[in-house]
Amino acid sequence: MMKNLRRASQMLFLLFFIVLFIQTEYKGSNELGMPVKLFLDFDPLIALSALLASHTVRAVFLLSLIVVALTVVLGRFFCGWVCPLGTLNTIVGWFRMRRLKPLKDEGRYPRLRPVKYYLLVFILVAALFGWNAAGYLDPISLTIRSLAIGYNPGLNKMVRAALDLNYSLGIPVIGPALDNLYSAMIGTVLAFEQPVFRQSLFIGLIFTVILGLNLLAPRFWCRYLCPLGGMLGLIGTKQMLARVDVDGEKCISCRRCTVACQGDATPFPTGEWASRECLVCYNCREICPADAVSIHPTMERTGSGNVDLRRRWLIASGVGALAVVPAVSIGAHRKRANPRLIRPPGALPEDEFVRRCVKCGECMKVCLTNGLHPTFMEAGLEGMWTPVLVPVLGYCEYNCNLCSQVCPTGAIRSVTVEEKQEIRIGLAMFDTNRCIPYAYGRNCIVCEEHCPVPEKAIQFIEEDAIDEEGNPFVLKKPIVKPDLCTGCGICENKCPVVDLPAVRVSSINESRSEENQLYLEL
Repeated sequence: MMKNLRRASQMLFLLFFIVLFIQTEYKGSNELGMPVKLFLDFDPLIALSALLASHTVRAVFLLSLIVVALTVVLGRFFCGWVCPLGTLNTIVGWFRMRRLKPLKDEGRYPRLRPVKYYLLVFILVAALFGWNAAGYLDPISLTIRSLAIGYNPGLNKMVRAALDLNYSLGIPVIGPALDNLYSAMIGTVLAFEQPVFRQSLFIGLIFTVILGLNLLAPRFWCRYLCPLGGMLGLIGTKQMLARVDVDGEKCISCRRCTVACQGDATPFPTGEWASRECLVCYNCREICPADAVSIHPTMERTGSGNVDLRRRWLIASGVGALAVVPAVSIGAHRKRANPRLIRPPGALPEDEFVRRCVKCGECMKVCLTNGLHPTFMEAGLEGMWTPVLVPVLGYCEYNCNLCSQVCPTGAIRSVTVEEKQEIRIGLAMFDTNRCIPYAYGRNCIVCEEHCPVPEKAIQFIEEDAIDEEGNPFVLKKPIVKPDLCTGCGICENKCPVVDLPAVRVSSINESRSEENQLYLEL
């Protein structure tokens, strides 16, 4: 019964996660309601790492204390009953169990069990000294980022291609039905526009490898690599309401409990149960043919097989973090602002932004124009996969503040549309060697037409000129008003010089920085 209840809980939370993930998308309204960041709000690792890195407590992270409190009495219930990545791993592991010949002990790697705890120490020490690396390995952040940037674009492409094929074939009856389906899916399941992200293949491949590890051992990631699992394992060591006990007199040493254990908690041999590894899956009790396994509330110790965490490796993990933090913090962008490092409106000053951002990718997924993309090295190693605006691919919509609604850590502060319209994220500049009016003496007003600022940040200098046929006309040469330009990038995005736009947006003049400013000496 409990096994079936656990499976129902897993599927329910996975479905809830997927629904919130789909809802974290522009639907024709500037209010998202409940985005998928709700799962991050309950994540203790994200809360603690953000606290250590930014020295700031956000009220929303108090929700994570609910998970902590329940873990104290129930153990790693979040891993076994709630976590969407854990459920995905379970599904892939089930496929392995069904299709491949089971290995002895189901491919357990007991020496790898301490790795997640060493990773946890590394992450927390690094956060304490200013590098928030939790987002790279935290299961919730990792799943959202991988689905948003790696999988979602491909899924959108496949569905659109299939429906476009249907439209071109014009199959009677089926064709119109699929057309109606397509109309219903746009803005609900599918994005309004086909999303395209830099590093999409790379990020998606990493997630595929993580899922593929389940072919080596069920829930490989959860057992050996997940730092959140390690954190919850330490918190829930006592597991007072769900402790495993094996009756040595009834046990027939069939080892079925060990094979079926999702967390590699080794219920067999008797007395070796590791409470830190138990995911409260109830598989051991359900599969035991001799009814030798029981799970019941008790304050007494029922096992002695907790993970042996070697002090030298714990120290090495902390020292390693101390050595890595200054290394990843060295980058040219710290000496001089990177002109292409254009952050979303509402982003905190760069150092604070990087310390808070958990690289979840929600802001990129929700971007109305697909303008936000993960960085690679623009912000150094410490800022890899943080969001950056790439105007040539998408611009910052003037009347949109969706990215500020979904940020789980406040790296992008919440701003109203009116506040957002006053924020400068950069400055547009013209390359007169490429700009059509300057270089070729022909009028082009595309940039000015698209400029969303009511006063028009792009204006014209009018000059008398003569065309190729000798007729006089007024040549309009565009200029940028720095005090009006918000750096939204729509001018660069819409510039008819398509290979290398004649107007480029730089991060200079951004509101969040007092140093990265344009100074004009008259």
